[in-house]
Amino acid sequence: MNKHKGPRIFLATMLAISIIAMAFIGCDASLTSASPEVKSTFPTNVSTGAAINGTISATFHEPVDSASINTTTFTVSSGGSDIAGIVTYDAPNRKAIFAPSANLGNSTVYTATLTSGVKNLDDVIMNQANVWSFTTAAVGVGPSPVNLRTAGNYAILAKTGVSTIPSSAITGDVGLSPAATSLATGFSLTNATGYATSPQITGYLYAADMVSPTSSNLTTAIEDRQTAYTDAAGRITPDSLDLNSGAIGSLTLAPGLYKWTSSVSAATNVTINGGANDTWIFQITGDLTVSTGVSIILSGGAQAKNIVWQVAGTVDLQANSVTKGIILCDTNIDMGSGASIDGRLLAKTAVNLNQSIVTNPSM
Repeated sequence: MNKHKGPRIFLATMLAISIIAMAFIGCDASLTSASPEVKSTFPTNVSTGAAINGTISATFHEPVDSASINTTTFTVSSGGSDIAGIVTYDAPNRKAIFAPSANLGNSTVYTATLTSGVKNLDDVIMNQANVWSFTTAAVGVGPSPVNLRTAGNYAILAKTGVSTIPSSAITGDVGLSPAATSLATGFSLTNATGYATSPQITGYLYAADMVSPTSSNLTTAIEDRQTAYTDAAGRITPDSLDLNSGAIGSLTLAPGLYKWTSSVSAATNVTINGGANDTWIFQITGDLTVSTGVSIILSGGAQAKNIVWQVAGTVDLQANSVTKGIILCDTNIDMGSGASIDGRLLAKTAVNLNQSIVTNPSM
């Protein structure tokens, strides 16, 4: 046997072990220090027709540090100038959201930028900035859209409680503040850190007693709901005043600002007719009632996201009724058995569902 063979084998073995160890160390380091990556954006890059009162968002592949999502790392600009906005981070959805402080301009190109200051939970920054652009929709007929700001992040938003008689079906997130999680009843909630889930919610439920940033996000959203309500209620010079004394059943409503100094009821079907960019604001001093089995029907391309019902009294969407639009209510919103809405329920007090369907409209 070659007397040099043993040492050579020993050295080769040790070298192989060292290489394998280094490989494992390298792999482990890469797993814990991968740079944050954007999975999708809204609006999508080079898209057209974006809502001028909508939010801009980016969804990440992995969770990121909420503190690194702010007005410095997430900006929106037009013509080289940044616009003002509110930036929040939705942790369970891994989503950074920019809510413009004022409506965007029509038919205008905007550029959204997430800088390399965004960090993951291991404190690793993005390799490079993520930049995308989009163009807003052309101007339509009707009043300037109501800007919901961060209140628009929720399908249901209430201050004192949200209840359901199972099983309801909610597509979108639910927010409750300053009330606590205990005042979200009937949902069979599963609590997690900063949010809760329910078999009745395709999304998440957030309440004021949850950890930051949930609690602070909700405080801002409740303030934005009130700002939106005040905006809608404060519009002047209506196109129609006290139309049909508030009995709107069987009517066809063109784009515009409508005001009633009374309650409004739909005892039969109502048609809202207009184009995709047209807008409606319904100012109601009293209550709003959509009777059992009655439908609010959209025609001509009209979209639920462009319809606002500003109601100073209560809202009663009765059994098996079908409603369209954003409801900004200064008191309670009640939905009967089998009732549905393509829109948002944003109440100053409570929202009560009874085997109801709430579908968040795309902005």
